[in-house]
Amino acid sequence: MKMHHTKPPYSRDWDESCDTMVALNGSTKGGNTVFAKNSDRPHNEPQPLIQVEAADHSGGFSRTQFVDVPQVGHTYRHVGSKPYWCAGYEHGYNEHQVVIGNEALPSLLPESSEPKLVGMEVLRLGLERSKSAEEAVEVITALVSEFGQGKFWNSARVRTYDNIFLISDPASAYVVECVGHDWAVKQVESITSISNIAQIGADADRVSPGAKAKATKLGLFEMGFGDKFAFGSAFADLENSSSGLARQCRSDAMLGRGAGQLDVRAMIEVLTDHSDGENTDEARVVDLAGDLSICLHRNTVDSTGASTASLVADLCATDERLPIYWTGLYSPCMTVFLPNFIEGELPGMLGIGGEFESTDSPWWDFYRLTEHGVKAGPEVRAEIRSELANLQNELFESAYEVAKNGRELIENGVGDSAVEMLTKYMAENAERVILKVKSMIPATRSVS
Repeated sequence: MKMHHTKPPYSRDWDESCDTMVALNGSTKGGNTVFAKNSDRPHNEPQPLIQVEAADHSGGFSRTQFVDVPQVGHTYRHVGSKPYWCAGYEHGYNEHQVVIGNEALPSLLPESSEPKLVGMEVLRLGLERSKSAEEAVEVITALVSEFGQGKFWNSARVRTYDNIFLISDPASAYVVECVGHDWAVKQVESITSISNIAQIGADADRVSPGAKAKATKLGLFEMGFGDKFAFGSAFADLENSSSGLARQCRSDAMLGRGAGQLDVRAMIEVLTDHSDGENTDEARVVDLAGDLSICLHRNTVDSTGASTASLVADLCATDERLPIYWTGLYSPCMTVFLPNFIEGELPGMLGIGGEFESTDSPWWDFYRLTEHGVKAGPEVRAEIRSELANLQNELFESAYEVAKNGRELIENGVGDSAVEMLTKYMAENAERVILKVKSMIPATRSVS
C-alpha cells in the first residue's frame, strides 16, 4: 500500500542543480574507479545519511509514495543521503559497491496527471536490488518502463521532474536518461560527468522501444534531428538547461585535466569549485564567487538552492582493501568528508536530521557553520576551511590503512572483528568532527 509523507519544505521553483561524475579505473591515480556527487537541494532541507540492512521479503510493496511497486524477495544493505520527506535518496551506495546519483533533467515532456515514481525512489530501488552497475541499469529501466518517473501533478505538492542517473561499480559505469516512461542508456568509456542537461544523443547504446514514437507524437522528432533518433536532442528543454550546461562543461574540463591522476582529493577539488563556468580552463576557484558554481551556495534572497550533501566513493576491484565512501554533510567546501565503510555500522548520529533545525543533528551543525561562513566573509571562510582541512588530512592518512586491515580481517574469517573495528573507527571520527564543528559555530547561531 502507498505510504503518505509530509510535503517537502520548499517552493516549486527552487534552483535545478546537481553534479555527478565518475572516473573509471584506467583514468585514476590508484587504478580504482572513483565516483563523486554534489546533491543540490533547497538550502534548509536536511539530507542525513541512513543505513538500511539487507532483508528478505515475502510479498508486499516497496516504500514508494505515489505508486505501488511490488517488493522483491531480497534487498541489499545500502546507505543513502535521504531528504526527510522522501522514500528515496539523492545518492547512495550498497554492499556490492554499486553507487548511484541522479540529477533533475529539464525536458519538453508535458506534466502528467498520472502518478509516477519520484526520481529519488528509483535511485533507492536500484541500490536495493542490484549487485552490479549493469544490473542496476536493468532494474531502473524496467521500473521506469512500467511505473514511469518525471513531471506529474500531485496534491502533496512534491516537486517532480525527469531524471538522469549515473550508475557505477568498480569496473563499469552507465548514464541512464529518463523522460516519463522512456529512457536511453549509454556506457561510460573512461571519464564522464552529468548535470541538469540531456547528453545522450544518437550514440545511445539502448533506447526504450516507445521513445521514438513518443517524440514523434509530440512533434519533437520531426524538428530536424536527422534520420537517426537522438533521445536527448528530441526531449531536451535547452532553454532551462543553461546552468547545467555551464557546470557540466566546467566539471568535464577539470576532470579532463586530471585524467590518469584522478583520486578522491581531485574529485573533492571539483566538488568544491566556485567558478561560474565562463572560463572552463581556470584553476579551481576556492572561495565563493557568484550564484552559479559546482559548489552551490544560497548567495541571494532569490536563490534557494544549495549543495547540501556530497559523496566521493573510492571503489576497489582488486580486494586489496575495502571500498571507502567519503560523505560530506551540507556544503562540500566547508565540511569534512568522513570515511565510511558499509561493512561496519554507520554512526547513528549521521542519520539525524528532521524538518526543523536541531542541535542533535550533524547535518544541521554543518548547515549552521556554512551559514555563518557565508555571512561572515572570505577571511572567516578561509579560517573554517583551514581548521577543517587539518581534520580531513588526518582522515586521509588513517582511512586507507583501516580499509586494508578491514579487508584482511574479513579474508581471515574474522568478519565480526572487522565490523567492530570499522564501527568504532567511524564513530570516533564522527564524534571528533562534530565536536570540532560545534566549537566553531558562534553562539548567535545556536538553537534554543
